[in-house]
Amino acid sequence: MKNDSASSTSTAWSGLVPVDDTALAVTDTGGTGLPVVYLNGQFATQGYWRRTIADLGTGYRHITFDERARGKKSGTSADYSFEAAVRDVDAVLAARGVERALVIGWSYGAVVAAHWAQRNPGRTVGAVLVDGAFPHDWLDDAMEVRIRKLFRRMSWFTVPLRITGITPRMTAAEQAESNIELGKLSRESALAPVLNGISVPVRYVVASGTSLGSKGDEQEQIRAGLAATTAGNPNIEISAKVPSNHGAILNKDFRAVADAVREVAALAS
Repeated sequence: MKNDSASSTSTAWSGLVPVDDTALAVTDTGGTGLPVVYLNGQFATQGYWRRTIADLGTGYRHITFDERARGKKSGTSADYSFEAAVRDVDAVLAARGVERALVIGWSYGAVVAAHWAQRNPGRTVGAVLVDGAFPHDWLDDAMEVRIRKLFRRMSWFTVPLRITGITPRMTAAEQAESNIELGKLSRESALAPVLNGISVPVRYVVASGTSLGSKGDEQEQIRAGLAATTAGNPNIEISAKVPSNHGAILNKDFRAVADAVREVAALAS
């Protein structure tokens, strides 16, 4: 797959990219292939993509990064908002000299990818959304309380793990507020117009079962909100419904994820 974008940098590189009041740890494999930028789960790191990247191979240029306060090297910030996450995509691509890319996001990163693709049709080859960006009103007052309690309970073991990069260097309150903001952005009234406005090829890879903090069939109810999106926008289709759950999808069903990237890339070539 040849890179049809104007790119001034094609050599392998890793380092820190300054943005706002912080800096992000970025890895760029370089090469002449189509640039693919990977957007992580809300509190995950770029390492989650290693199996997908290996499956896709050297025919693509893979750009991964750790969001603010995630991983071992990305700096902390005064701003962990969703809009900051969208700005970070622009900062990373600008730093690597990439004008046009395929974006792929998992979970929270899928919502970031959807917004970025909708706002930047001329810069987006297409998008792959991995078990995220489902328009559904899952956040209410009771869920907000549940989210805050969950992150407070988790803090006893997540705080000591910050030094390893496994958990973010954010307070429990900051993590909870980020998750609550995601719930507001995922409401049908907020997310459906974004998805309906996407004009480039989009493919979903949908997991099965639960996610962290979900109960019963809550997650499957959330995923059901995708039906109206695929019916309303011909650019958006489901590439695969896989058996692994939300947390395991990049480990167990990475081949389906990589195939969705290939599918979008072929449509755009």
